[in-house]
Amino acid sequence: MTSTLHAVTGAFGYSGKYIARRLLDQGQRVITLTNSHGRDNSFAGRVQAHPLCFDDADQLARSLQGVTVLFNTYWVRFNHRLFKHRDAVHNTEVLFAAAKKAGVERIVHVSITNPSLDSPLEYFAGKARLEESLRATGISHAILRPTVLFGKEDILINNIAWALRRLPVFGVFGKGEYRLQPIHVDDIASLAVGLAESRENVTVDAIGPESFTYRELVTEVGKRIGKARRVISVPPFAGFLAGWILGKCVGDVMITREEIKGLMADLLHVDSPPTGTTKLSEWVDEHADSLGKQYTSELARRKNRSLAYASN
Repeated sequence: MTSTLHAVTGAFGYSGKYIARRLLDQGQRVITLTNSHGRDNSFAGRVQAHPLCFDDADQLARSLQGVTVLFNTYWVRFNHRLFKHRDAVHNTEVLFAAAKKAGVERIVHVSITNPSLDSPLEYFAGKARLEESLRATGISHAILRPTVLFGKEDILINNIAWALRRLPVFGVFGKGEYRLQPIHVDDIASLAVGLAESRENVTVDAIGPESFTYRELVTEVGKRIGKARRVISVPPFAGFLAGWILGKCVGDVMITREEIKGLMADLLHVDSPPTGTTKLSEWVDEHADSLGKQYTSELARRKNRSLAYASN
């Protein structure tokens, strides 16, 4: 890949950081669009930060001048008084329009498995709308559809381990037979960077090499961190209530009704060959001593834009 200017949304955060790191390792010039200018980062000034100012499309376009490829990881996990899915959809469409105005040649966009405009779940419907919006720009693009990401700054796997370390039993929604195919965050970064140079429009399922039912996932994590627990089936409303109570205790949103419905609808599983190589089971073994020792809060990351993402 020849050295050109690349833009990454959220390079001081989670997946964006891994994409930016891979680009820098290849000798690329990198800028980031971010709302976290004061956040500690590992780039030592090598990544110039520009504001992710969705209310000023002209400024966004100016920030993207000269950029060849834009990597978009921006999204929100759930609706909250501070942020909404519908706002994330609108904001991303503003970003796409600014990229087109600036003459960006290609967009690598992170979506989700099984998006659908007809989905009753706002997360999956919003992701589907953004895929349509990106195609409508006419900009060369690659769409990545990951399931669950895991890595040092992970939330889901870490907080499953956190609960296993503290609770005598672990409840799964219903029978827990719905499936997940977790992919390591650096594997998706590698995939994203690898698709940057092409100008072919592609949509790729970004999934790891292992597939688990949710019950199997919890059991495997517990066994590998030395905290094997009895896994019990609970009605979805009871599981949500337990998650709500735990969330209140830690000042976070641990699980939402929509996330439970998405899990139970098997939306985090696809019948595609794996595109990642890192096995979750082996990664948990490597991090068994630290995984879940501390709770990782989504809201804390959103509210404190100067605090670096903790490594588990």
